[in-house]
Amino acid sequence: MSSGLPFTKMHGAGNDFVVLDGIRDDLPPIEPLAERLLDRNFGIGGDQLLVVRTSRAADFRMEAFNRDGSQVEMCANGIRAFYKYLRDAGHSQADELGVETLSGVVRPRWAGEQGGQAMVRVDMAQPILEAQKIPTTLGGAGGGPVLDVTLALPAGSGPGGASEVTLSSASMGNPHAVIVVDDVDRAPVESLGPIVEHHDAFPNRVNVEFIQIESRGAIKQRTWERGTGETLACGSGACAVAVTSMLRGVVDREVRIELRGGTLLIEWADDDAHVFMTGPAATVFEGTIPLLAGEALEG
Repeated sequence: MSSGLPFTKMHGAGNDFVVLDGIRDDLPPIEPLAERLLDRNFGIGGDQLLVVRTSRAADFRMEAFNRDGSQVEMCANGIRAFYKYLRDAGHSQADELGVETLSGVVRPRWAGEQGGQAMVRVDMAQPILEAQKIPTTLGGAGGGPVLDVTLALPAGSGPGGASEVTLSSASMGNPHAVIVVDDVDRAPVESLGPIVEHHDAFPNRVNVEFIQIESRGAIKQRTWERGTGETLACGSGACAVAVTSMLRGVVDREVRIELRGGTLLIEWADDDAHVFMTGPAATVFEGTIPLLAGEALEG
């Protein structure tokens, strides 16, 4: 290939991605490339970088990287965009695919169109509720779930100057902390989010969701994503929000999560069932970006 690197810009409910095709194209090492490509001023711009790879464990493998170059276990909005890309690029026309991620095999499925948008339904498997497996040191040595626990904060760093905050925690292949607030639009996402993300109680760091319960069928959510900052949407976070809220008894087993970039439908039939997420995926544009000196191609 030439010195230009082909890419596709996509989003899922406003959570935006740069997609690179490691099956079609030779790629340079990804970790050092992620920060430049995802920079919104000097690069393409995006929340995460997704890479299409072959897989021995499933139909395809998705690698996902944050702006800081760290690789993440799973991205639920990303898996919907990834699935749409595979169809659009001609890699597969299957209605359902198995996609290998660091957290296991995830199964996205075509769900038709709604309002001119492609919709994808994803089997997110069962939530991880045991503290040790999330992982978090909160909740004691029991088997979980970790609900309405107190997290000690640096003096004066909590809401209203508090030295603690109440939260719930779960993993959907990546860890989440869920904080209930009265007004999500005024939630301290930028100030409290990074404090919780890097708290010692979460050894792998954590994504932080701030939520407002609107009714038994609707929740408003904002997310501080580890390694990225606030994003317009977080699909695995929406699943964790739904699961912890259902376990707390404040919403029904089917709930709409209203994100700043769109709405996701989350279903969890009972405590032993898989979680299902349905939401949009869209292509924004395609292009080629020059490779800089030192960004040598693999292989």
